[in-house]
Amino acid sequence: MNPHFPAHLYASRITRAQSLIRANSLDAVIVAPGAQLAYLCSSWMSTHERFCALVIPAHGEPQFYYPAVDRAEIETSVIQDLPVRLVPWEDGHNPHQMVVDYFGRQPIRLGISDDLKASHLLRLQQLSAPQSEWVSATVILKELFIAKDEAEIAQVRSAGQAIDRVHAKIPELLRPGRTEREVATDINALILEEHSAVDFIIVGSMANGANPHHNYSDRKLCAGDVVVVDIGGTFGVGYHSDCTRTYIVGGNLDHLDPLMHELYEVLYLAQDAAVAAVKPGAKAQEIDAVARTAISSRGFGEYFIHRTGHGIGLSTHEEPYIMAGNDLILEPGMTFSVEPGIYIPGRFGARIEDIVLVTDKGCERLNNQPRTLR
Repeated sequence: MNPHFPAHLYASRITRAQSLIRANSLDAVIVAPGAQLAYLCSSWMSTHERFCALVIPAHGEPQFYYPAVDRAEIETSVIQDLPVRLVPWEDGHNPHQMVVDYFGRQPIRLGISDDLKASHLLRLQQLSAPQSEWVSATVILKELFIAKDEAEIAQVRSAGQAIDRVHAKIPELLRPGRTEREVATDINALILEEHSAVDFIIVGSMANGANPHHNYSDRKLCAGDVVVVDIGGTFGVGYHSDCTRTYIVGGNLDHLDPLMHELYEVLYLAQDAAVAAVKPGAKAQEIDAVARTAISSRGFGEYFIHRTGHGIGLSTHEEPYIMAGNDLILEPGMTFSVEPGIYIPGRFGARIEDIVLVTDKGCERLNNQPRTLR
């Protein structure tokens, strides 16, 4: 599989970024290695403590500053085919001064990506004119990053299908006597059959399932145990999957704790209602409120202790964050999780998570394995 999209797609993204830079009265943005850099030029370069960044000016040719020791990675990258000037620097040189010199001595207004390390930002600020202004590139360019284009949607949709295929095989792994760790080892192999990398694995049985960020332990499974399985991987050109289902070891619900029966019915209806509320024009906080109200109205509100969802794409967690206080308006092309959970400390927990795509009229679930207890 190609490790990147066609070069013309990245070139068009850079062109659009320049339009947004001009529209927001910036002189440039500086994008360090991370998901935003990968979005703009496919590069996931890791240069450790050395400075590396794509500088996109409001006018003129973008500059890509990178350590000369990483030249070999550039030679195999699509960035060579983009309208970008490559600027290598060697140890002993001052790349921060190189960037500042590119702009001259006048005060400048720069957008900075979230991934730029504080050590590099502080050095740039020290060298720049005192009246220079520094703002968040993520905020300025949010309409570029936050809604997915058709190529990205295809990747996120395929990633969802890939993790669905893994979840389809999980019930057979949950057998009495096996440990959470043994199950996680098997899941690791299954994820790698469908993805290029494993991002995370949570196998939380009974009380462990009441910890939303438990990973796995040596606890042995027993027949009838409630198990939360939250898994994700890296797919295709770097897009992520993320899906949670709650299972019963052995699949027999006849002797399930009545509280768990009630809890799960509430959770199922809350997740379904929240997904149904997703549409263009709705606010992120409104989706959270739908799930939270459905759970609180049945007496479980104190046990829903996290946001309802997060965006997903080249990062596993990104905007839009589906949470109280976020008045971001949903738009077609946004992809994010809807994952309410209910957690009873010391006993058990449950979570249902699907990635959804905002469409012109509503939304599309990108995960479609059964959401019932099984």
